Amino acid sequence: MKISLIIPMYNESSIIDEAVKTFGGYMKERFAEWELIFVDDGSADKCGESARAAAAKDERIKLVSYNPNRGKGYAVRQGMLAATGDIMVFTDCDNAYGTDVIGRIYDMFEKTDADMIVGSRNMDKSGYNGYTFVRKIVSKTYIKIINIIAGFGKYGVSDSQCGFKGFRAAAGKKIFSNCEVDRFAFDLEAIMIAGKCGFKIEQMPVKIINHRESKVNIIKDAMKMLSDVRKMKKRIKKSNIC
Repeated sequence: MKISLIIPMYNESSIIDEAVKTFGGYMKERFAEWELIFVDDGSADKCGESARAAAAKDERIKLVSYNPNRGKGYAVRQGMLAATGDIMVFTDCDNAYGTDVIGRIYDMFEKTDADMIVGSRNMDKSGYNGYTFVRKIVSKTYIKIINIIAGFGKYGVSDSQCGFKGFRAAAGKKIFSNCEVDRFAFDLEAIMIAGKCGFKIEQMPVKIINHRESKVNIIKDAMKMLSDVRKMKKRIKKSNIC
């Protein structure tokens, strides 16, 4: 099976060279058939140039870029729709969960009939290692509230906001071709659409390996996300997308 790895990025000039080296090196070593897609979400720091240079040297590395900035959800969507792999995975440019999870999720797809696999920090006892006590409590509470309001208990999803997820091609194309949310609530929308379409969702334990200051404003983004969840639930329930 061919695997596509999608890396959304926005103003990542400080880490992009390392990301190209780390992800590119891992994909070459681990997989026979693969592609690595960097999606430049309207960056102002020219971070896409490093990915463009790598793509010029290896046709398996690709760059999708556009302006203006649209948000992580839009970036992931563009990467998913451009992907050609049998398995499509996205993770963050800072390699928060390490590269080993890429091989693990690929193996899990080979061994199960899952259509979508969601990384979960709550399934690994060290999933939140390195978080301050306050950040850990706030993060877990925030995710718990979101999951309850969204009704994700019936899907068995315990960490909807984990930035590591994978899809079989058919499911991923169906889900992301029907997504409309451009920013942080896109994870919730993808899970809701997967549930609506009857796709089988599994979870995989992950833990934070590389820590970086979060770009999420818990209070501001939580309020926006709760509003988005209510709108998404109504839209997806009434839709005939599946």
